[in-house]
Amino acid sequence: MTDTSSTGQARGEAPAPRRRALYRLMRYLPLVAPVLLWAVPCWVLLYAGQHWPAPVTAGGTALFVLGLVAMPLGMARGHGRRQQDAAAVLGDTLLGVSWVLFTWSVLLGVLLRLALVVAGVGDGQDRARAVTWAVLGVSAVLLAWGYVEARRVPRVRRLDVRLPRLGAGLDGLRVVLVTDTHYGPLDRARWSARVCETVNSLEADLVCHTGDIADGTAERRRAQAAPLGTVRATHARVYVTGNHEYYSEAQGWVDLMDRLGWEPLRNRHLLLERGGDTLVVAGVDDVTAESSGLPGHRAHLAGALDGADPGLPVLLLAHQPAFVDRAAAAGVDLQLSGHTHGGQIWPFHHLVRLDQPALAGLSHHGARTVLYTSRGTGFWGPPFRVFAPSEITLLVLRSGN
Repeated sequence: MTDTSSTGQARGEAPAPRRRALYRLMRYLPLVAPVLLWAVPCWVLLYAGQHWPAPVTAGGTALFVLGLVAMPLGMARGHGRRQQDAAAVLGDTLLGVSWVLFTWSVLLGVLLRLALVVAGVGDGQDRARAVTWAVLGVSAVLLAWGYVEARRVPRVRRLDVRLPRLGAGLDGLRVVLVTDTHYGPLDRARWSARVCETVNSLEADLVCHTGDIADGTAERRRAQAAPLGTVRATHARVYVTGNHEYYSEAQGWVDLMDRLGWEPLRNRHLLLERGGDTLVVAGVDDVTAESSGLPGHRAHLAGALDGADPGLPVLLLAHQPAFVDRAAAAGVDLQLSGHTHGGQIWPFHHLVRLDQPALAGLSHHGARTVLYTSRGTGFWGPPFRVFAPSEITLLVLRSGN
């Protein structure tokens, strides 16, 4: 790999209007969402015609109130200035539990109840209690399965990606993508080592990490991130920052990845040469970098491509799929991203799609740009993945010839 990077930086572009509107809405969600997440299942499970004995109703209501208080408190103490890992685990777990209960209380509270009425099954109380047990049963199964899915080593997703401008000498280039490892309050050092063993088994030419390494500073999560230093690639290991780095001293993560042998592509590029052909491998800081206030941190695609031959194919690392509009305008051939987690816990993906142009997999943008969005290798916050499995991705690049 040859470093031909530019050290120049420039101001990032403003977010699109629809994203500004979403950000304004998001400011009010922390106030309203916890109440809805706990109040709706409380009503559906306890008060919608079940006529439970008074001790059951009182005890169940107390549990929901306790959850409503403990969830935001745990998340505030765990992810705020205190950074208390035990509190974060409690708050994050309750967030996942409440989301699943809310989702299935709404779905089964309407659909199952309607089906029972149409079928003429039971009276009002029987139908209400059937809904309660169905919601509790489905939620328990999904949470148990989702926990196993979140904690396991991701399966490898393999696919070929054809790039018309890729030279024949680079045909078959093996690119492995890991992203959104989110090392955090739950110690996953052993999981991290097993992920790196899986990556090494793929015999990659290029290994990419597209950000959100951890929740917490590099000093705090060093032990979990250390196995990344064992990753092997025949040409290079490259890394770009994600938005979560900017919640926890991003420069510390850039420095640690550099010490672990990864190339931080902070608005610069490298040249990968094989068989007489060349691929530009570029990277940009996350789009949230400029608002972090860290000197020199911002997404600057022009700087990343400065000095690169415009006739060469470009592989770009950008944490968020939303960056693809700029990539397509610049004629990038392939952008690799993460950030979305594939929604992580269904049906949260509908909200993700309000902010991002792609959720997972391959998509095409502009005249020639291909975007691959990974569902992520780890998980953020709630230790559950429901209908959004994690992945380690092997992309085999194919030339147009």
